[in-house]
Amino acid sequence: MRKLVLLIIVGLAVGAFFGHLMMSVPGYWLIRVGDTSVQTSFWFGLVLLLGAFIVLHFALRLLGGIIRPVGRFRTWNSRARNRRAMKRTVRGLVALTDGRWKKAEKTLVRAADDSSTPLVNYLSAALAAHYQGDYETSQEHLNQAQLTTEGADTAIGLMQAQLMIDRQQPEEALAILNRLDKKLTNHPQVLKLLKQVHLSVNDWDGLRRLVPRLAAQKLISTTEREQLEYRAYRELIVFESKNPSDVERVRSLWADMPDYLRANTELIVFYTEALVQANEEPIAERLLGHSLDHHWDARLVKRYGLLNVDARRQLTKAEQWLKERPNDPELLLACGRLSLRTGQWSKAQEYFETSQRQRPNGVVCAELARLYASLGEHNKSQLYYRHSVEMLAKSLPSLPQPSDSSASDAGASSKKATKSDAKKSA
Repeated sequence: MRKLVLLIIVGLAVGAFFGHLMMSVPGYWLIRVGDTSVQTSFWFGLVLLLGAFIVLHFALRLLGGIIRPVGRFRTWNSRARNRRAMKRTVRGLVALTDGRWKKAEKTLVRAADDSSTPLVNYLSAALAAHYQGDYETSQEHLNQAQLTTEGADTAIGLMQAQLMIDRQQPEEALAILNRLDKKLTNHPQVLKLLKQVHLSVNDWDGLRRLVPRLAAQKLISTTEREQLEYRAYRELIVFESKNPSDVERVRSLWADMPDYLRANTELIVFYTEALVQANEEPIAERLLGHSLDHHWDARLVKRYGLLNVDARRQLTKAEQWLKERPNDPELLLACGRLSLRTGQWSKAQEYFETSQRQRPNGVVCAELARLYASLGEHNKSQLYYRHSVEMLAKSLPSLPQPSDSSASDAGASSKKATKSDAKKSA
């Protein structure tokens, strides 16, 4: 009640103040447009102006209230379409995982326009078309993905390269990956796919250059790195050794090889063979001698004994090794062969016989048989030839053989067949 009385008093005071103001401050508004003029008092015009402002304000609010629902509807409709598109995308991806390629492709493409991630839709649709064998449509989906999403060159290129690998088109995949590799140095997925392609096309030179980069990015283990490098250098050396005139290429490969591989016995043997074929036996001798001084291996000893560089110097070195390994059968065989090259027949015979006593071997028996035949001791030669054949027979697989009776029958049948053929020809 008090507030109401106070409000009435304030209202009367304000009204009295404005009444006094209107009486003490006379004025008028004159508005003229062409020949028409409108005149009114200042205070009445002020009231009209205030009323016009209020009317305009409420009119604009009413118009905004009419327009806003339309905008809200459009926003709601867009969100609803996006939600439907996401649901379709999920269904398409599930179908893709389940192996229903045709349904997956259709669902993903239909949802692409309204999806917030059209790149995923088109890439997955390309994969579904690829699995159906429709490579042309698959490429069209990849092209569409390029148009809908900027900055997706890497993802699209990787997908395209992977599809090329699956289609057994490694050369095309390699071209795509090399382009991506120049643009994105040391991209993990690019490097992984490059490794896969290099192996599929037997690009050993490319692989050996790639392996250090894979290791630096920790994309392969130490064991896998060693296996890949070993395989790459082995294949390259074997391949290059087929062209003896290009021995510099083989020597360059050996120089580029990691230190731990230069101690690998098998690679040393391959490299030695390449040097021998290129008439670089002195280098091969130094290599084998150095290797045997640091790492003893029967395969290297055998190859050393077959070299023909300076037989006397080789024999001297081999006999120095023999002081440390007097019972090594492979070294005794090598000493025997080097003795033959120097014309020391009795020494060769002694080395061969000692090697045979240490470990009976068909190769040593054959060397003794040949030596005794050359010396005119044919009985001993025949004996060792027989031993050599017997040892060779022991290494043959166990297979059924004819008995004496069946052999006799087979011989008789053979004779009858021969006589029959003779009569026919007569």
